[in-house]
Amino acid sequence: MVGVCLLVTLSACSTDPADEKPKQVTETKGPVGAVPAGLDRFYSQPVTWGDCASYATSDSTRSAYASKDLQCARLTVPLDYANPGGDTITIGILRHQASKPDQRIGVLAVNPGGPGASGMQAAASLASQVGKSPLGERFDLVGFDPRGVGSSQPQVRCLTGPERDAERAEDLDTDGSPEGVAKQEAEAKDFAAKCAQRTEHGDAMLANLGTRDVVKDMDVLRSALGDEKLTYLGYSYGTRIGYSYAEAFGRNVRAMVLDGALDPSQDSVESLVAQGAGFGKAFGKFAAWCAPQQDCALGGDPAGATKAFQDLARPLIDNPVEVGDGRRLTFGDATLAVIQALYSEQLWETLNSGLNDLKRGRGATLMALADQYNERDRSGNYATTQDAFTAVHCVDDPRVTDKNEIADAERRYDAAAPFLDDGRPNGPALDSCAFWPVPNTSQPHQPTVEGIPPVLVVSTTNDPATPYEAGVNLAKAMKGGLLTFEGTQHTVFLQGNACVDGAGTAYLVNGTLPAEGTRCSG
Repeated sequence: MVGVCLLVTLSACSTDPADEKPKQVTETKGPVGAVPAGLDRFYSQPVTWGDCASYATSDSTRSAYASKDLQCARLTVPLDYANPGGDTITIGILRHQASKPDQRIGVLAVNPGGPGASGMQAAASLASQVGKSPLGERFDLVGFDPRGVGSSQPQVRCLTGPERDAERAEDLDTDGSPEGVAKQEAEAKDFAAKCAQRTEHGDAMLANLGTRDVVKDMDVLRSALGDEKLTYLGYSYGTRIGYSYAEAFGRNVRAMVLDGALDPSQDSVESLVAQGAGFGKAFGKFAAWCAPQQDCALGGDPAGATKAFQDLARPLIDNPVEVGDGRRLTFGDATLAVIQALYSEQLWETLNSGLNDLKRGRGATLMALADQYNERDRSGNYATTQDAFTAVHCVDDPRVTDKNEIADAERRYDAAAPFLDDGRPNGPALDSCAFWPVPNTSQPHQPTVEGIPPVLVVSTTNDPATPYEAGVNLAKAMKGGLLTFEGTQHTVFLQGNACVDGAGTAYLVNGTLPAEGTRCSG
């Protein structure tokens, strides 16, 4: 009884069990497997699980982390793996425990991509869907926020909310004149400087932020949670984390589902152009869906949809539409709204409504879609996702400083996604990565993954952000299986498609790949 009284004292003397916070539980399960030199204390560290409320960083995460079925913890890792005795940082992790512990296989680690998106929030969202499925029964679902992201500490911080609003309102990307290019480059240089100034540990944090270091954190996670082999689910950029981990720690891989793949051999320019083609194709699918609708904002002929959208959006360059609270819908925000909606067919009705509103001089619906993409709440606060997105890209890939290459990429992008073309002369402005204060730590290449178990790559035929062929190429590079989904959306596993979910679950539980050539449809 003494122990019970002590717990009550620590929980603010609550007498109603329903009001008590989940008890803290400390587990020591590591080290498991090989431990790199000098990292023993990290691989063997105890993990203290407790209530998730203090890990929330926004209204959406506060809601997602409210479930009593979730536990959160912090994992300590070196800031710089080359100096493990130096400064440390922490990685936020969230767990939903297997509902059938006697049949538990281990941990299923989850990353939703970005880079910059929260794996903790992704796992919290998935927990309610998979809790009673074979995955939820047999795996602890564990999401982690990569270093610098979300609940991990410190966060990458570059721009304030008002600064981000001002940047969007300026819409400098539409000005390709020499003066416009100079303004864009000054803004890009300022962004890079603010990232270094406002992020704790400054250049040292930015230098050790990339995928090279995230996969090392993930191996610490594997060991500390007691798994000899990693089981992993990665979406979008999370596929890069997956194949990079397989290359660095191949003998520690049990199984991987990589959904919405990045092509490992593409540089940043080729990847951008390929993504433009993906959005162009998805816009065509939206136009074909819209045309038969009685109220289609782009008209009844899909062939004319691009011009119809350009006629709606291009006037915003000179005459943005007021949307209230001192904000205006710009061309950049209007096109960003379309990009956001193309990620999922569930947003197509909203997009069509927003385009019809724009015809009437109203821009609130499209602005809401653009805010959703930027993770801006109604109070004007932004998640740090976009800051981390840029910071990770700048250390993951070589910087591009050849203006001829930039100009060529802009021409190719406009040709691949003409609905995004502003109709103005392009200006080959250097981006923030060209002014980044630290060098890149990775570069595109085919991963060397000999000896790992076969992985499962899921690729969607009309994925707007990570084109289908990228998944085909990754499956070949990994010598793994390819599962094709015929649809128009970005990623699909565990989103309600019985065919995809069944095949992916069978693989993760039993290691059974779907038959070669398997295709699923919506």
